[in-house]
Formats: sequence, C-alpha cells, structure tokens
Amino acid sequence: MLEKIDTPQIDERCPVEAVAEIIGQKWISLIIRDLANGPRRFGELQSSIHISPRVLSSRLQELEQRGLVHREAFAVIPPKTEYTLTETGMLLVPLIDEMRRIGQNFI
Repeated sequence: MLEKIDTPQIDERCPVEAVAEIIGQKWISLIIRDLANGPRRFGELQSSIHISPRVLSSRLQELEQRGLVHREAFAVIPPKTEYTLTETGMLLVPLIDEMRRIGQNFI
C-alpha cells in the first residue's frame, strides 16, 4: 500500500483579487486614505468620511483582524482610542495614492 504524502496547500487566489477583496469594500479605501496621514481618533474618521458609527466600527474591527490597522485605547477620561495603519496596512497607501491620482481624471 502506498503511503499518502501530505503536500502543502497552495493558495491559488489571484493576488489582485486578494487586494480587491479588501479595498473593494465600501469605506475601506477612505479609512486607509485618512490613516495614511497618521493616527486618527474614531470621531475624526467619522467626520472625515461621513459614515455611521456602527459601520465605521465594523470596518475598523475588520481591518484590525486582518492586521492592517492597530487600535490603541488610552486609559483616560473621556476615553480616547486612536487608530493607525500597521506596516502591512501601509503597503496599501501607494495604491490609494495612485487611485487618488487617477481619480482626478474622472472628476
């Protein structure tokens, strides 16, 4: 009887699809755009993007789970939370910058 050999699983998804899956979601590219300029508080993001608190919270949690955003809560009154892009999240900034540049042609 032949012994079964375990072969490593290869993720056969297209790399473009992997990125599009992230930034193709509504509001994600705008969140990344704002965080590319440095740390932002929840209220700053909400005001800049004009997004509901529930949706913003959901998108930030997803970005944090993907390792693209870091959330830091400060033990002060009133509570203060800042969001920043991680090193991995910063990889998306050139893409967002290019989208901004190309978008100027459509405005």
